[in-house]
Amino acid sequence: MRSDIVKVGHNRAPHRSLLRATGLKDEDFNKPFIGVANSFIEIIPGHFFLDKVADIIKDEIRANGCVPFEFNTIGVDDGIAMGHDGMLFSLPSREIIANSIETVMNAHKLDAMIAIPNCDKIVPGMIMGALRVNVPTVFVSGGPMAKGYSKDGTPIDLATVFEGVGKFEAGEITADELTDMECNACPSGGSCSGMFTANSMNTLMEAMGIALAGNGTILALTKEREELYRKAARRVCEIALMGQEKSSKFNIRNILNENAVRNAFAVDMAMGGSSNTVLHMLAIAKEAEVDFNLEDINSISKEVSHIAKISPSLTTVHMQDIDRAGGVSAVMHEMSKRGDNILKDNLTITGETLKERIANATIKDTKIIHTIDNPYSKVGGLAILYGNLAEQGAVIKTAGITGDREFTGSAICYNSQDEAIKGIINGEVKAGSVVVIRYEGPKGGPGMQEMLTPTSLIMGMGLGDKVALITDGRFSGATRGASIGHVSPEAAEGGMIGLLENGDEIHIDVDKYILEVNLSDKEIAKRRANFRPIVKPLKSKWLKQYRALVTNASNGAVLEAD
Repeated sequence: MRSDIVKVGHNRAPHRSLLRATGLKDEDFNKPFIGVANSFIEIIPGHFFLDKVADIIKDEIRANGCVPFEFNTIGVDDGIAMGHDGMLFSLPSREIIANSIETVMNAHKLDAMIAIPNCDKIVPGMIMGALRVNVPTVFVSGGPMAKGYSKDGTPIDLATVFEGVGKFEAGEITADELTDMECNACPSGGSCSGMFTANSMNTLMEAMGIALAGNGTILALTKEREELYRKAARRVCEIALMGQEKSSKFNIRNILNENAVRNAFAVDMAMGGSSNTVLHMLAIAKEAEVDFNLEDINSISKEVSHIAKISPSLTTVHMQDIDRAGGVSAVMHEMSKRGDNILKDNLTITGETLKERIANATIKDTKIIHTIDNPYSKVGGLAILYGNLAEQGAVIKTAGITGDREFTGSAICYNSQDEAIKGIINGEVKAGSVVVIRYEGPKGGPGMQEMLTPTSLIMGMGLGDKVALITDGRFSGATRGASIGHVSPEAAEGGMIGLLENGDEIHIDVDKYILEVNLSDKEIAKRRANFRPIVKPLKSKWLKQYRALVTNASNGAVLEAD
């Protein structure tokens, strides 16, 4: 066993002595040591109950002949961090989480791992760390939140509340109506109920084969979810008890390979996932040493039909509805009907191949999960745009577009999210505007803030189909509208977005993958000659380190230490 290095032989007597202090007995030293990586934290709705989930998993591990060792990672709730400088720490937390997993697992030479994530950067952070360790790893998320209901019975979620603020600012709803949204949108524990970043990543883990079927859609705090936790714990023990030679077949790098990455993007396209998945999957691909680039995404999109619309794209449908309609397996089975090569067959952590897993899956409600003969779109729900304004690419969630897919408008520029929020509230943004929010990229923010507040204000004020927004920052999975993020190069590194001026004409054509500003090469050269990027002052030592090492969004915003 890998753990023999800390527990076998007379020279490891001090190590065993320390382990005995934690409660281990003689018989435990012959058993596999399983790391239980838990992201329990009390301030996040998707995580405050994960201490109890870990207890269930540890009990099951002990009952199946292994020894569990629980450890924790940090977590940031994007909704609570949204709209203020707390969001600067959100994306950087992904790197801390990955480092934590690598540190604990390798320092103690644990044999295998079961990871318990749920929300936003915590999922990709744990995956990135697991790839560095490369032992058999089973992921089992906390599970999605149930959808909420307003007093009149309308399904609502967190995005409803953010957009409700915009409606209140516009005088369309009363304070009591906003309070009703606030009190009823998030009715229970779990990752927010729509296809936001958390649930996007939790479903993609099914596509990658590193989680069990149902991981993305079975509701949190249910008996069905508890059984999923127990099955995951039993499976990690089954693998660990095979012995290192046989269990190495299930090392995470043997499962999360190029096929798995491509399958994840294909499912993302079919379900209209968060634009943040692009950022995170690029980072995961780099950790897995998979040759996958941003430009590959459009080629996948052309082959995949968009067959499942979920909030925020379709506000009445939530994760529990997808589960009832057959889950992610039904989506993947339906996708495969378009061609044998849409989904690559690949080993999964449960031992069967992906195609074996989904062979008998069926759609139980075609109003929720459409057939490929009746898709929402014949192409996927994400697109990468290019042009003189995004030479290295920009991302748009096409599934969330509420207006035309082609738009030309006049730039109104803001050098921070805070400036943009004030400008939108003060009525500076009009129909026909292209709101430009810059210096919010990985380096410029630093930390690449999510723009749910300005996009929600725009939607709530009735401008969602009349304006566009572009940024070198990123968006919440709850964002909808013509919102283009991850513009690369970013303003802080001299990107064209930093050279824009109020009134510049910007052209967007989603179907032709174009994002450009209508300026002559001579004018661009003139502006570039006089351009000096803004460098925001920082007090945080961690953010200073992050800014010095982070790459732009087209490279997954990973840290480069070489």
